[in-house]
Amino acid sequence: MKKFSVLALGLLTLALFSLNALAAQEKGSYRYLPPGETKKFLEENPEAVLLDVRTPDEYEQVHIPGSVLIPDYELPSRMASELPDKNAPIVVYCRSGNRSRASALRLIQAGYKRVYDAGGINSWPYEKASGR
Repeated sequence: MKKFSVLALGLLTLALFSLNALAAQEKGSYRYLPPGETKKFLEENPEAVLLDVRTPDEYEQVHIPGSVLIPDYELPSRMASELPDKNAPIVVYCRSGNRSRASALRLIQAGYKRVYDAGGINSWPYEKASGR
């Protein structure tokens, strides 16, 4: 009887873990990409959207070439129209990593499945641009 209880508990735990893993995969899950991995990911996935969630002033001062600006405070009202494909890869960055993490989690919660957090432009050692 004791062996049966332990086995049943083990199977129940495994089943719950599997369901959680499937739900996370279906829903999307958070993933941070350091600068080198971000650069490689963008090169290997030219269809990816590089999303800058800083303010327009910050973007004008410096941004990663090819990025699209949607400030974090406008993301809820603009994501559906400007990011219509919930299966498209989206790489999010900001200044230091706080807004990109929050925005990535917001996108995942909204049903986007391939969202990556590149952290902050302050840590980006590659090409940068200024202006619009």
